[in-house]
Amino acid sequence: MQVNVSARHGSLQPGDQELLVEKTEKLRRLYDRINAIEVTVDLKQLDNPSVEIQVSAEHADDCVATADASTVIAALDTAIPKVEQQLRRLKEKKTGHRATAHKHIDPSAAEDE
Repeated sequence: MQVNVSARHGSLQPGDQELLVEKTEKLRRLYDRINAIEVTVDLKQLDNPSVEIQVSAEHADDCVATADASTVIAALDTAIPKVEQQLRRLKEKKTGHRATAHKHIDPSAAEDE
């Protein structure tokens, strides 16, 4: 999985890029088929930076979330739950439509009804 961090209209502080990569890599635990994560930090308004997270997954549309906050890390902490919710919904769509086969139905549960 590839994590790209880029900044528009400025540059990130020295430790911010590693922290952004570390926090966004945790998205992998929600959905295994993630190919790439792109984090774009827009520093056009220095007092209110915005963060955009774009997650690319196999056989699915990209998940995108944006957030604004007083600091870059606060904006990231606001955007990550948005992407997590999208990934949970995507995983539910992909894995939730399987029917239970007849051989896996417990016969004792059917007789109790």
